Amino acid sequence: MNAAQSLRQRIRSKQHRGLTTGHARGFLQANLVLLPARYSEDFLGFCNANASACPVLAVGHAGDPALPSLGHDIDVRRDLPGYCVYRRGRFSEVCDDLGAHWHDDLVPVAIGCWFSMEQALLDAGVRLRHVELGIQGPMFRTTLAAQSFGSLHGAIVVSMRPFKRGDVPRVRALTAGFPLVHGAPIHEGDAGALGIANTSMPDFGEVLLPQADEEPLYWGCGLTAVCALQNLGIDFITHAPGKMLVTDVLNNSLQQSRDPP
Repeated sequence: MNAAQSLRQRIRSKQHRGLTTGHARGFLQANLVLLPARYSEDFLGFCNANASACPVLAVGHAGDPALPSLGHDIDVRRDLPGYCVYRRGRFSEVCDDLGAHWHDDLVPVAIGCWFSMEQALLDAGVRLRHVELGIQGPMFRTTLAAQSFGSLHGAIVVSMRPFKRGDVPRVRALTAGFPLVHGAPIHEGDAGALGIANTSMPDFGEVLLPQADEEPLYWGCGLTAVCALQNLGIDFITHAPGKMLVTDVLNNSLQQSRDPP
């Protein structure tokens, strides 16, 4: 049994209810969206049109909780430590399994998660303060418009993580090699250029301000897709913040060959 399978078993038995960041290192983690089948075509089109923020890793079949390309025993109804349930586009509740919310019209979609680049950065000697603190870090709504598709539209959401200035070239080069988990940052430095007024007040996640010797880097975030679904005003389900689907896919299998500076 690998580390990802072991973690999923602990999640299923309610032994692990916390964040998945820092756990099962080396294995791909994914955002999860479950939505009615009639909206899935537009949703996938929106994700593909905004692939830096919403890179699609796997798509299931309506009513089927399996995602075999990510793990032979995955059951999206019970393999995440927490789920967010939305009703008519509005957040309704958090639950730790989907027994009461599952129905045969739901299509599971797995979207790339930044957590999957952490091991490559750690192996390169890059400090990750959010991992040290046991948090996922801040995420912000921007004033950048996402590419609309069909009935879906909205703004780009970004995640921010600070790095020592001397590490920034390595971070850029390494993350660019992982396009299926957001790839290279889309912005560096002044948050105002993204329409973010106050980095001490994130829209999602936790506050993590750069230290004097650090530079903030911003990546497109899968919450871009969640916000577009909220704009649509439908019922849907996602992973709870920082509580991802941990798969059997090895992170390094996604890495494109690049030579960091």
